[in-house]
Amino acid sequence: MTATTTPYAELKAPTTVRRLLTQPTTGPLVALLLACVFFSLSTEQFLTGGNFSLIVQQVMVVGTLAIGQTLIILTAGIDLSCGAVMAFGSIMIAKMAAEGSLPPLAAIALGIAVCGGFGLLNGLLVQKIPLPPFIVTLGMLNVAFALTHIYSEEQTVTNLPGPLTALGQTFPLGRTDITYGSLVTIALFLLLAYALSSTGWGRHVYALGNSQEAARLNGIRTSRLTVGVYTVAGLLYGIAALLLISRTGVGDPQAGQTDNLDSITAVVLGGTSLFGGRGSVLGTFIGVLIVGVFRNGLQLMGVASIYQTLITGVLVILAVTVDQISRKKAR
Repeated sequence: MTATTTPYAELKAPTTVRRLLTQPTTGPLVALLLACVFFSLSTEQFLTGGNFSLIVQQVMVVGTLAIGQTLIILTAGIDLSCGAVMAFGSIMIAKMAAEGSLPPLAAIALGIAVCGGFGLLNGLLVQKIPLPPFIVTLGMLNVAFALTHIYSEEQTVTNLPGPLTALGQTFPLGRTDITYGSLVTIALFLLLAYALSSTGWGRHVYALGNSQEAARLNGIRTSRLTVGVYTVAGLLYGIAALLLISRTGVGDPQAGQTDNLDSITAVVLGGTSLFGGRGSVLGTFIGVLIVGVFRNGLQLMGVASIYQTLITGVLVILAVTVDQISRKKAR
């Protein structure tokens, strides 16, 4: 009995290779590595420490937005307002600090808190009324966009105090200069990756995305959890606002107009399902790097920016197609 049962069990047991191949992050990681190999062979400037540092600097703002976007998409929601909320937060921080209305650190804290307030309001509207996340965040996009231009009076804020641009400063690591803002973004990815994979809160987020009703029946306070996720995402948008200021050195009312779509692109390319309950912050980090590597590599090759956008769009469609196919096979 044992001799016939054991081989069958071994055949049914998933191998290490099979488990790796079925991980949502495996495909994006392979795509990232292949892209790096291709651009390394296509241009000599790509495979340098300075260029990789530049890629991380270029994606740190969208990457921070994408962390919050990941949390929301994992709950089967979506946030179209993240870029506009970030822009409003950056204008608030820059203008209050530059005009001396508040000390720089207080302006930063208030700006991040206001972005968190936008997230809180989004969550309340989605959960308490309830309204579809697409509609709520589309409306909030317009609100935040209008407030940004009203408050800034269409003027770019310059002459910012040092604390607002400190994260844009660099330090040497070997022969490569690394910005402090890049470290902040990486730290946020690690923190949220741990929260999702190793805490009860993270398990509840996945359960909510799989089935809100099933999560509620299992004792999860789905209403409070949803509002909390949107609020945390809003606070992350506030941190992205500070990173944006530190990178550009100004408060720009025109900033962030396509960052909402870029953040969704990174999340989808990282293997997170738009239907909720499946994905990871680590995958989003890989997705952010895919976007950054493609844009940087194509730019080094002299490809026009419009073709960079075209290729990014194709990648998004392919990623969603793969997600749909995998969902059908899992049924």
